[in-house]
Amino acid sequence: MKSFIRQFLFLAFFFSGYCALVYQVIWTRLAFAAFGIITPVLSVIISVFMLGLSAGAWMGGRWIGSLVRHTGCSALLFYALTELTIGIGGFVVPKLFTVGEGLLLSSGQTDSFRYLSLSALVLGVSIFPWCVSMGATFPFMMAYVREHDQRSADSFSYLYLANVLGAMTGCLLTAVVLVEVLGFKHTLWTAGGINFAIAAISGCVAWQVRPLPSQASKSKRSAKRLRKFPQSSTRNRLIKWILFSTGFSAMAMEVIWARAFMPVMTTQVYSFALIVFAYLGATFLGSCLYRHHLRNGSVRSSAGLLSILSIAAFLPIVCNDLRFLTNTADFAGYMSATVLLLSICPLCAGLGYLTPGLIDEYAVGDPARAGKLYALNVFGCIFGPLFASYVLLPFAGERYGLILLGLPLLGLSLFGSRSLPSWIRWTTGVSASALLIWSMFFAVDFANLVLRKASKTEIRRDYAASVISAGEGRSKALLVNGVGMTGLVPITKFMSHLPLALHTGKPESALVICFGMGTSYRSALRWDIETTAVELVPGVRDAFPFYHADAADVLRNPKGRIIIDDGRRYLSRTKGKFDVIVIDPPPPVEAAGSSLLYSEEFYALAKQHLLPNGILQAWFPGGEVRTGQAVLRSLRDSFPHLRCFRSPQGGGMLVLASLDPIANWGPDQLAMVMPSAASDDLLEWSFSANLPAYLGQVLLKEFSIEQALAPDPRIRITDDHPYNEYFLLRRWGLL
Repeated sequence: MKSFIRQFLFLAFFFSGYCALVYQVIWTRLAFAAFGIITPVLSVIISVFMLGLSAGAWMGGRWIGSLVRHTGCSALLFYALTELTIGIGGFVVPKLFTVGEGLLLSSGQTDSFRYLSLSALVLGVSIFPWCVSMGATFPFMMAYVREHDQRSADSFSYLYLANVLGAMTGCLLTAVVLVEVLGFKHTLWTAGGINFAIAAISGCVAWQVRPLPSQASKSKRSAKRLRKFPQSSTRNRLIKWILFSTGFSAMAMEVIWARAFMPVMTTQVYSFALIVFAYLGATFLGSCLYRHHLRNGSVRSSAGLLSILSIAAFLPIVCNDLRFLTNTADFAGYMSATVLLLSICPLCAGLGYLTPGLIDEYAVGDPARAGKLYALNVFGCIFGPLFASYVLLPFAGERYGLILLGLPLLGLSLFGSRSLPSWIRWTTGVSASALLIWSMFFAVDFANLVLRKASKTEIRRDYAASVISAGEGRSKALLVNGVGMTGLVPITKFMSHLPLALHTGKPESALVICFGMGTSYRSALRWDIETTAVELVPGVRDAFPFYHADAADVLRNPKGRIIIDDGRRYLSRTKGKFDVIVIDPPPPVEAAGSSLLYSEEFYALAKQHLLPNGILQAWFPGGEVRTGQAVLRSLRDSFPHLRCFRSPQGGGMLVLASLDPIANWGPDQLAMVMPSAASDDLLEWSFSANLPAYLGQVLLKEFSIEQALAPDPRIRITDDHPYNEYFLLRRWGLL
């Protein structure tokens, strides 16, 4: 290839990969807002994204030759059209989500299975066409390469290298810079503009640097030579199996790593972004090393690489030993996170070397063969996350799930090791076996650590999360994926009792979003009213009896029901209205997706489900001052009447918001309106039997919201600008 063409190809595929990751990250988040922060939505997004890439790679490789022959146009022109199509998707997909959400809501309140099925259909229709275009970019550009350089048998790996580098950059910039500065909408517009620019430049290059007729005839002869001298059918089948297996295992491991590392990496958006960045960065380095060896004629054998992968697969399990790691925000905590990120790098680097190497070997520069094999690799990436989410995590857990995913790589290594020198076979075999044994019997993950420390523990796993209940008496703790959610603290009782007591008129219904230990739900039922609780994780609901001795009686109460669903999605699809809505978002306030329960759009939705004189209770658990100011600003801009109270137990703010004036009663008046069952419940964990004095502990902590607001009105939380989740630049003093 000429120098100009090589540079153009690299830049085009760099920015193409950059945009693809931007779309995947933001489309996923927009889907959460429209259809719920639930595992099925995430699984559908990943699966449709990968299915589109696979279909696009296969169809693009199959059709590009015919398209070029029948039109006489350069393959680069068709590449330009795919980039143009992808850019249009950046603008269209959010609107399709909105239309799809509206169509689902217009069908009325549906059962969960039907709603999930329809949501999956809407998601598929919304993003599949654009993902097909992304997948077609590889074979289309490879066909263009062959128009100008028949000897280029390594074009896939060259394009793959640029694409991975772009994806790595897109992942990091989106999380660290773009969303915080531009918001989701303008970040998508920026990516769409880049796709349009690539399309325009590619179109100009295709017009100015067209293939000569002699080059076209050479291309046909080269394709005939490929068909005339096929590789060994056994070798071809092995290559296909390796690429499918590695794609399956790698994507499944990525899903499990995100959950297994959470006790150390925390639930922030930056944590997952760093995992993906490390994954792509190591893949890029592996591809760089392959390209270096290719130029020097010293490419490593597949058998040797599989031997390395069989060892690397178990490193994250061994390194994720909570006896030696910490999640503190100090040097030790940062070092622990670094260890976990580095532990996945050998495996990802090995895959970054192996994948393009095998496709180069199989395709020899032919776009049809490369598209077919790349599609097979991506096809494995479709099933990996689904298998991890719905089979491995619920039934095996994080540690044993990773062990099971490492076994196929160990098996492939043993199968291919016969071609290796005996000392390498023994070294890798012993090393892999030692790591496997340590992973199975000696490594300590978060669940093991809790079991060792707590006298009483229960562990529940499902498709949504791993739920650990630990402790005794008032010291019981609820941990979801290793992150502490709540405790048996009085403020969770006030979340229900205070708005119900201040409600003008007799309250008859309440909605509790985020079940937690069930304390707020249990307290609301003491008012003898219709009470609905919505919880995302089935295991959290099932842990209710661990925390409350009377859980069985509470669950039998005919006026109560617990729904497994995303709270925001439930509000979108229900026709019900409530006197009180209690919101207790999962901590920390920076948790990924938490802004969807703090945003102005969420409050607008909640207002539609409040009855006259209805009260919404919002809880801010404490944290950065400006984040608290953003929470209060969004509440103040959404509701005309608010009362704000600081928690008497320490940090945190409890805010009551309403469209109608909220009663300004004192402790004695509140005590008088509370039913005896509710009074007994509120005093359950109090050292005093004086109800007015106990209520006064909260009422005396009231403050004016105007005094707590930031002067800058832009410090607020919206769906497009999740101020609480994206914060690095402002904490670094750059904003």
